Amino acid sequence: MPLLSSLNQSIFLRIYAGLLLICLLVALFAQLLITTINAERVQTYREDMASAAFYLIDSGLSRQVTAQERNFWLSDVSTLFDTKFEIEPTSKADFKTSEINRLNKQQAVVRFNGDTNTAEIYHKVSGENNVLHVSVNKLNEQQIKGIGVLLLDDLSYYRTLAEKQQRLQQIQKFFPFKLTLQSVNKLQLDTDQKARLYRKDIVIMFRDNTSVENSSIRVLAPTELQDTVVDLGPIPLFNWFPLNLIISITLISMFLISLGVYALIFPLERKLQLIQSGITKVREGKLNTKVKVVGEDEIAHLAATFNSMTEHIRRLIESQRELTRAVSHELRTPVARIRFAVDMLADTDDYEDRMSQRDYIDQDIESLNGLIDEILTYAKLEEGSPKMDWEDVDLQELVSQIVRETNALGKSITVKVGNMQKGAFAQADRRYLHRVLQNLAGNATRYAESTIIISAGLEKNEAFISVEDDGQGIPEKDREKVFIPFARLDDSRTRASGGYGLGLSIVSRIAFWFNGRMSVDESPTLGGARFIMKWPKSQLASSIEADEITQKSSEKKYTQAQGS
Repeated sequence: MPLLSSLNQSIFLRIYAGLLLICLLVALFAQLLITTINAERVQTYREDMASAAFYLIDSGLSRQVTAQERNFWLSDVSTLFDTKFEIEPTSKADFKTSEINRLNKQQAVVRFNGDTNTAEIYHKVSGENNVLHVSVNKLNEQQIKGIGVLLLDDLSYYRTLAEKQQRLQQIQKFFPFKLTLQSVNKLQLDTDQKARLYRKDIVIMFRDNTSVENSSIRVLAPTELQDTVVDLGPIPLFNWFPLNLIISITLISMFLISLGVYALIFPLERKLQLIQSGITKVREGKLNTKVKVVGEDEIAHLAATFNSMTEHIRRLIESQRELTRAVSHELRTPVARIRFAVDMLADTDDYEDRMSQRDYIDQDIESLNGLIDEILTYAKLEEGSPKMDWEDVDLQELVSQIVRETNALGKSITVKVGNMQKGAFAQADRRYLHRVLQNLAGNATRYAESTIIISAGLEKNEAFISVEDDGQGIPEKDREKVFIPFARLDDSRTRASGGYGLGLSIVSRIAFWFNGRMSVDESPTLGGARFIMKWPKSQLASSIEADEITQKSSEKKYTQAQGS
C-alpha cells in the first residue's frame, strides 16, 4: 500500500517505475521473440538439410528392383549414416495436415524432442504410401560424408560431364546449398587435400568466419571423371544469433520502448498542456479559469495550486473593488462632518462653540484613524499568507484577559467567563487570537442587552472559542453576510451601534489562516447571537499556507453571501 500510494502521488516515480517495467517487458518479449524465431529457423534448417539427404536416399531406393535389393540398400545406407533407416506405413506416424503437405512435396518432416535431444525424421517413399523413418540424435562428420557418397552414387548413373551437370541442375531444388562440378586444379587445395581426392576420399573443409557471413563447411566428392569433383556448399552451419536477427530484434525493442515511453510521457504532456492553456487564459484576464487535472501526483497538485491561486487572485480583485467602494462610502460621513465643523469654526467667535467643534473634529479624526487601522489589518490578512508565530496558548488565561479588558470599558453590560477547561492549551498566534476575541467581544457589546459570555476549550483535536450575547440575534438567512466587509443587515445593526463592518471580516480571515472556520448561530443560553471559531489544536507546520478545501469553502460562502 505505501508503494502504491507513492506511485499515485509521484508522477516521476511512476515514470521511473514505468521505464523499468517497460524495459523488463521488452527484454522478456525480445527473449521470447528470439526463442520463437530461432525455434522456427532451426526447424527449417533441420528440415532442409534432411530433405537433401532423404531425397538422395529415396532416389537410390527407387532404383532397387527387388525387395531384397531394397533391404540391402537400406542396410548400406544405415551403415553409411551410422543409424538405422526403416520403411513404415504413413498411417503409423499420425501426420498433421502441414506434415502431409511437406511429404507430398518430397520434403522431409522433422519432429525434434528437446527433452531427449532426438530428431525423428520422415520422408515419403516415391510411388508408395510408406515413409522412410530414422531417429537422429546428433549430426557428425560421417553423416555429412554420407550425403557426398549418396550424391556420387546418384551421379554414377550419368556418364558424361554434361549429363552429370544436367542432373545436378535437376536436383538442386531439393538442396539448401549449391551443387557444382569443379576441376581439382582450379580449387585452392593443399597437397594433403589433393592427395585424398586422388585416393577417392571425400574431403570436408571448415570455414570459421567472424564477419557477417556465417561459418560453413564445404564437401568435395571425387567423381569417376578425371580431375573432377562435386562441390557441395558452402553448407552454412546454424547460427543462433545472426547479425540481421539481432538488428531486427534491437530495432523492434527500441520501437516498443519508444512507444512505452511515449505512453508514459503523454499523460504528463497532456496535463502540462492543460495547465499552459489555463495560464494563457488567466493572462488574457479570464480569472475564473479552472484546470481539471485528475490524480494525486505533482502535476495534479500543481493544477490544484494554480486553481487556488487564480481563485485567490480573483477574490482579491473582487475584494479590492468592494473595499474601494466601501471605503469611499465610509469616508464620506466623517469627512463631511469635519468639513461642517470647520465651516462652523469659521462662522462663530464663541469660545465654547469653537471648543465644541474642535472636539467633534477630534472625534471624527479618531474615527478615521480607527477605520484606517481596520482597513490595513483586513488588507494584511487578505493579501497573502501572514507570518504566524505559533505557540501554545493558555485559552483560560486569554479568555480571562479579554473579560477583564472588556469590563474595563465601563459599559452597562456584564461580561462573564463561560464553561472553561483547566489546562486547555492550543497552538495559535496569540496576537491574532487576542484580536479575534477582542473583535467578537466588541461586536457583542454593541448588540447585547445586558450579558455576554465568553468560553473556550478543546473538543477532540480541535480548539474553540465562543462569544455569545443576549441581543436580538442574527436571522439564519443573514448569518453568512456578517463576515463580508462593510456588510450591514437590518435596522438593529446600523451604524448607530458603532463599528465599520470590518471586525467580523477580520475574524473570518484570521480563522482562515489558522486553518480553521467561523460560524454563527443562536445562543442556547442567552438567546442572542453566538460566534464560534474552531481550529486545529496542533498546527501541522510553523507556517501554514492556504488549504485548498478551506479556500474553496471560504470562496463558496463569500459568493453565496454576495449573491444574497
